[in-house]
Amino acid sequence: MTKVSMRKSLAALAATGLMLGTIAVPATAQNRDPAYAAARAAGQVGEKMDGYLGYVTPPAPALRAVVEDINIKRKAVYAEKAQANKATVEEYALTSGCLLISQTKPGEKYQAPDGSWQTRSAGAPLRDSRCP
Repeated sequence: MTKVSMRKSLAALAATGLMLGTIAVPATAQNRDPAYAAARAAGQVGEKMDGYLGYVTPPAPALRAVVEDINIKRKAVYAEKAQANKATVEEYALTSGCLLISQTKPGEKYQAPDGSWQTRSAGAPLRDSRCP
């Protein structure tokens, strides 16, 4: 798939998902595990471009278990939604990653397109060129 056609597919997927309210992932602000919320606030974990959580600093075993559980749940949602939208899990996860990074709050960590960890400022986060 060419870069242009992939970008169009991702944009269409995002538009469809947003219109239908289907781009959703578990662990929203309302139901975050307290250990995860504390780690996110402390900058120990952040949103990755691939739609999953990543470790900014080496995690304690308990935090690793919480984050792995969230990522497993995200992958299940991505697989279900990707199938319903005739997309690959990777395409759906990337689109979700773009949206999750755009929803970070100032002070939270996210992965920049170059793979580095950035702290969200009041401005827009750095975006991957494939983001819709």
